Amino acid sequence: MPFSISKDEVLETVRMLETENLDIRTITMGINIMDCRGQNGEETGRRTYEKIMRYASQLVKVGDDIEKEYGIPIINKRISVTPVAIIADGFSCEEMVSIGRYLDQAAIAVGVNFIGGFSALVHKGFSRGDLALIEAIPETLATTARVCSSVNLATTKAGINMDAVRWMGEIIKKTAELTAAQDGLGCAKLVIFCNAVEDNPFMAGAFHGVGEPESVLNIGIRMWTWASWPI
Repeated sequence: MPFSISKDEVLETVRMLETENLDIRTITMGINIMDCRGQNGEETGRRTYEKIMRYASQLVKVGDDIEKEYGIPIINKRISVTPVAIIADGFSCEEMVSIGRYLDQAAIAVGVNFIGGFSALVHKGFSRGDLALIEAIPETLATTARVCSSVNLATTKAGINMDAVRWMGEIIKKTAELTAAQDGLGCAKLVIFCNAVEDNPFMAGAFHGVGEPESVLNIGIRMWTWASWPI
């Protein structure tokens, strides 16, 4: 049976656009970068950049084409990658910063608004990669435009990593200081989690979880009316 759209469906869509502010809040492409690890941060960053370019080079163009074809705004286009602390375990703080800058270059090159995944999961303790990445957060967020970072400090099952809680207070303060000229903008790109999910596509805490496929596209749809807007 051929696909058809009724007049009522067309009018309903128009009503949602005009009176209920329907839009696609974001499209977020998740990319597995586990296979991008190299001998050092420079090589790992370069491989990560190249993979993002292969997978996401058309993401913004396709999003723009969808907007034009269907008349529904897509507010943000974003990318998330495997938590960098995992793929770069054993690297130094300086190497972590280098990877973060490659992420930023990739985000700028493909034209997305943000890239997430400069992340560590430390709810049960620290690996060497976690320690280096967390130490690298302030400089990375201060010297990049589109990189977002996140750290998971606790889960209901494992409890709270109180050492991480104390340390992240210092990291947030240092990030604010390094981005003071931008009103502390670095802190707006940093999320502290409890019970982080492994398939989180929402910035600034987005990362591509280890249980996810090679790549995935997440779509976030928003619709609200003034009557339902919280006071």
